[in-house]
Amino acid sequence: MGESSPLLTVLAFATLGLLIAVTGGIAYLTTLEWRDRRRRESEKKGNKPPSASRKK
Repeated sequence: MGESSPLLTVLAFATLGLLIAVTGGIAYLTTLEWRDRRRRESEKKGNKPPSASRKK
């Protein structure tokens, strides 16, 4: 019973790939929300948004 079937190996790699993709997507969306929240708080305080100070 030391051998694993090729189907289980493919399923394990597919599961790992999906786990990485979902984790990356959550991290991406969390980062976007964090940046947007910082921008909204900055605008609410009356400060210039960070992107406006870079424009010439």
